[in-house]
Formats: sequence, structure tokens, C-alpha cells
Amino acid sequence: MPPFCPPLRLTLLAAAAAAFAASACAADSSIEDAAAAVKTLAPVVVTGSRFEHSSFDLPASVDVLDQERITSGQARVNASEALAAVPGLVVQNRQNYAQDLQISSRGFGARSAFGVRGVQLFSDGIPATMPDGQGQAATFNLDMAQRIEVLRGPFSAIYGNHAGGVIQLFTRDGQGAPSVQASVLGGSDGSWKTDLSAQGKPGAVGYVLDASRFHTDGARDHSAATRDQAFAKITTEPDADSRLTLVANGLWQHDTQDPLGVSWATFQRDPRAGEIDPSDTQNPKRTFAERYNTRKSIDHQQLGLTYERRFGADLLQLTAYAGNRQVTQYQSFSKGFQAPASHSGGVVDFDRNFGGVDLHWIGANQLGSGSLTTTVGLDYGRSSDDRQGYENFIGSQFGVKGKLRRDETDTVTSLDPYLQTEWQSGDWVLTAGLRHSRMQVEVNDSFISNGNDSGSLNYRRTTPVLALLYKATPALNLYASAAKGFETPTLNELFYSGSGSGFNFNLKPAHSTHLEVGTKALLGSDTQLNVALFQVRTDDELVVDASSGGRTSYKNAGSTLRQGIELALDTKWQHGFSGRLALTGLYAVYDQTVGNIAAGNRLPGVPRATLFGELAWKDTPTGLSAAIEAIANSKVYVEDSNTETAAPGYGAINLRTGAEQHVGAWRLQQFVRINNLLDRSYIGSVIVGDSNKRYYEPAPGRNWMLGASAQYVF
Repeated sequence: MPPFCPPLRLTLLAAAAAAFAASACAADSSIEDAAAAVKTLAPVVVTGSRFEHSSFDLPASVDVLDQERITSGQARVNASEALAAVPGLVVQNRQNYAQDLQISSRGFGARSAFGVRGVQLFSDGIPATMPDGQGQAATFNLDMAQRIEVLRGPFSAIYGNHAGGVIQLFTRDGQGAPSVQASVLGGSDGSWKTDLSAQGKPGAVGYVLDASRFHTDGARDHSAATRDQAFAKITTEPDADSRLTLVANGLWQHDTQDPLGVSWATFQRDPRAGEIDPSDTQNPKRTFAERYNTRKSIDHQQLGLTYERRFGADLLQLTAYAGNRQVTQYQSFSKGFQAPASHSGGVVDFDRNFGGVDLHWIGANQLGSGSLTTTVGLDYGRSSDDRQGYENFIGSQFGVKGKLRRDETDTVTSLDPYLQTEWQSGDWVLTAGLRHSRMQVEVNDSFISNGNDSGSLNYRRTTPVLALLYKATPALNLYASAAKGFETPTLNELFYSGSGSGFNFNLKPAHSTHLEVGTKALLGSDTQLNVALFQVRTDDELVVDASSGGRTSYKNAGSTLRQGIELALDTKWQHGFSGRLALTGLYAVYDQTVGNIAAGNRLPGVPRATLFGELAWKDTPTGLSAAIEAIANSKVYVEDSNTETAAPGYGAINLRTGAEQHVGAWRLQQFVRINNLLDRSYIGSVIVGDSNKRYYEPAPGRNWMLGASAQYVF
């Protein structure tokens, strides 16, 4: 096993010292103080255990972002606004609404060219990740968010395929007297957003309704976007032992411009500029994005239902959902590109119907000297794509839908039974879980003039989880956990072979082994410290084979190794001051030589260290608040050989201020936010393995926004 890198050794020593200090403080805390601190600092979560559980007593790395962190002084457009405060996560806003956020958890998902993979996404218990493992964080409705729970490490494996981490959004329920709220914000780069919502529970039925529109001209050339979202949630309790929740949401983005990545030379010349297409002799200053009018249109809507019924201490829960997603995307090609006969062209057009069911039973019993809680469940998902591909030119005109080059139906199904149990006796908590994941991919090719790509793939894997927690004192918990992980290729990773010869039936799933030890400590009544050390070994890691013009193909590499530390510290002081520190150190390398990838090479897209720090102040009597945020990432390699220019490390400082007033039945709020206060020029995210060396997606310079809202309670 390769040793920890020297900076990580220092970080581990610091963490050990912090844990020792926590233990000493905890030893001096009274039981009453510790119990009060747990209620205040350790929120109740359901991620990981599937039933209400104090995060302090869960043997896993889990963080909760409350409503204030998600909404206060934020545009509520991208989940990256709040998720930056979570250790172990790297959430990059590409400044490209055609490709969504780039989210990775302990390095899982960092290679995704668009969307989210390697991390499971849920909204109100309903998957925002398709059965193949591809998810879309843009479908999260942040305006109505109550909290976000983020789980990392071995415990994630209980969620099956692509669970390198789990992110769950929970929206608020309708409560109390009816109210309506309107908000508006504006800022740099022609950005603005309007939002109108209503909520209440006048009788037995609670409701939440929300509609918003966001527009930006874009921080980069050719990156304008308009996004419409709608959300509705109805909750009711048919009787004293049951609860029914109905959720509907939709997202519409039409002709969202895609600025593409740029080369290092272009970034140094102008971070906002696009990459010039040298083959465009008619207009030598026109970029690839402009010449091909690269863009994407999305229509996404879904409906979900959750029914819960209690039988004494036991709980039965049924979740069912269905939806439709339509996407049309115009990609670009490089100079001299000639599509082979089997190539699918530069326009992707698909119509997807998806749905699924999750049914589980949670039973509570006494076993020996302790209590036993057992969850037994079955998870089924299905998606079916009616997919076409077209040339993105007609004659000499580019960026238009040309000849048909692909016509097929792609169906993915998954069926996963799972079992999880927790036994608690005295100061010990033992948790075990088992999930059997099965995924089937079927391709029915109707465009066979270029060869028949019909076929099927079957993947299956059993993933066990085992964890032990020891309550050393009322204010100090120690734990250890282990699991096996499973990550299949997504549909988008199967669509292309490196040679451009069609569907890649040769890709294998990646298998991983996760280990973690950690401590959770309460330092007095106002401070909590969480420290986790982890290791992940992965075989048959999926890596980028070739990437060009928006099309990326993948291959299996050898084994990889991830070793790291996560540290989270939350504290409060007198006079309304509070602070948060989130630190991650991650040593992520290839563990053996495969082709041009040498053993010891860093995994691309994964920073060695990330830091988030915040100092906030809030004066409740006056309604005034202010905060300063610091964000830092170390350099990131952009491809497997580590020979191309890495995206340099960076640090940025953000400021925000807010005010709140209550006038009769009105609640008024205002905020001002400045991001990248020092106007640093840096790479915000990278496109891993781009064959044209356009790896870099620049972040905005100094930018601002201001917003206001008004709520009226009837």
C-alpha cells in the first residue's frame, strides 16, 4: 500500500490531536449538557438508516444543510451554492447550464462529462438518479428546500449501484395559516430570477406550490440560459397512523447555450472567451460553440407518491414515481472531422419515460439486552429511451439537424432487494446491511444500415455493509465501517466506443472496497467536531478513453486507491457569531500501470485538498446578518497521464449581508452577495480527457447579486 503523502500525514496528525482534545472536553461534560448539545448540534437524519436517527449516533459521515444555509443570501439556482460547505464533496458550477453541475464524493463522479454519476441523488425520497446511475441535480427545487442530507463513505453502499455518496433533498411541508411569497433577484452577467410560492395547511391537507424563472446571459461567451421550474407538494394524514405525500415537479430549459471547454492558451488570453475554430475560413474569429451553435433543450417532469403507515413501533413505506425527460443537444466537432458510417452524428435527441417503486418495512424489536431495528426492502427502477442521432449540418451550414445517423430504443431496468439491521445495547451500536443490485441494459437498433448495434448487458453485484459505533462518553462517539461498492457504466458511457464504432458492450462495472474510521465529538454545548479517515480500493475503474465535441467514450483501467481525511467543525459564540470549517485531504491515484497510465498518477478531476470556511453573524432583534466565506481547492489534473497543464489551485472569498423586517402580516427580506471578492482568475471545473485539449471551464471573476422577497400570511 502506498504511504500517505506528507501533507496528508500532517493533516492526520492534526485530526488526531483534535480528536484527543475533543475526548478530553467530552470527559469533562456532564451527561445533561451532552444530551442538550446532541439535540442542538446533531440533527435527525434518515439517510443511511432509512428511519429517524440522530446524526451524532450514526456510524457514518453525514452532514445536514439546513434551510437557512440553502436559502439565506443565495440565488437558489445551483446546489453548489450550499454543498460547498460539505467535506468530502467537490461541487463545481461549470458556468454551463447545458451540462449541469459537476459533483464528486471522495473522487467518485469526478470524470462525468455532464450531469452527475457515481453519486445517488434523491428528492423527497424519490430518485433523481436514473436506474443506470446518471442523475441531474438541476431537478432539485432549492426554493422549497427544508434541508439537504449528504452521506459519504461505506454506508452509501446500502443504496446500491453508483452510491459513491448520497445527496438527499427534503422540501418543506405546508404548515399553519396560508401564505404567499414573491421574490426577485438580479446580478452580474444579466442574471435575474423571479419566484412565486404559496403554502399552508388550513385543515387536514397541507400544500406547497412554487414557480420560478431564472435567466442569465452567461459568465462566458455563448453561455446564456433560461430555466423554468414548477413544484407542487400535497401532504395529508388519512388517519392517526398513516401519511400520504404527493409531489410533482418540472424543469424546462430551451436552447441553453453550451460554451464548451477551452485550451490553456485561450484561458490565459481571456477567461470569458470561447475556443476559436481554426477550420472556419469564412469567419476566422468564430468559436466552435458559435459555429455549431452548441446548445441543449430539456423538458423534464415527474410525479411521485409516498405512503407511510405505522403498525405500533413498525413502519411500512411505499414510494412510487414516474416521469418523462426529453432532450435535444447540438454538439460540435473538430477540424477535419469525418464521421464514420457507424457514427451517430452531432445531434442527440431522445425521449425518455422512467419510473420505479421502492417498498420497505422497518421493524423494531428487543433482542437480548438491546434493541433491534431491521429494514427489509425492494427497489425497482426502469427507463426507456426512444433515441435518435442526426448530423449537425446540412451542406455548409452547421448547428442544424441533418441526416439521421442513429435510431434505437435503450431500456434499463434495475431490481435490488436489500436488508439492513441495527442492534443497540448499552454503549455499543452494531449495523449491518446487504443489497443485491441487478441492472440490465437492452438496445434495439432500428438504424442498421451502419451495422446492427442491438444487444444486451447484465450486471449484478452483492454489496455488504458493516459498522460498529462505541459511545465512549455522552459527548464522544467512535466508529468504524466497511463496505463493498458497485458502479456500472451509465447509458451515456456505453453509447460510444473509443474508435467511434458504436455501442460499447465491452465495458465492465467497477468494484470497490471502502473502509472508514471516525469520531464525533461535542466540545461543550456549542461546538461539534467530526473527523473521518477513509480508504477506497477500486478495480476496473471506469476512465475516459476519448472525449471530443461533447462526445465521450470510456474504458476500464486497472485498480485505483483513495485515502483521505474529512474534518467538519461547527461552533457558535456569543453575540450571534457562528463558524463552520470543512476540510478534505484526498490522495487519489492509479494503483497499477495500465497503458499510458502509470502507477502513482493522480486521478484527474480530483483535487488533493479542499477547504470551506465561514464566519457568520446574525442579530435576531434587528434582523441584520452578515457572513464571509473562504473556498480553496488544490490543483486538479485534467487527464490520466498527468502531463497536460493541470488546473491550478485557487482560493476565493465571498461576502453576503442580509436584513429582515416584520410589519404586521408581512415578512420582508433583502440580501446582497459578492462572490470572488478579490476577482481571482481560476479554472472552476475541468472536462476530463478532452481529446482536443479543451479541458478547462473558467470560473467568473468578481460578481454580485442582490435580492428581495415579501411574504404575506393570511
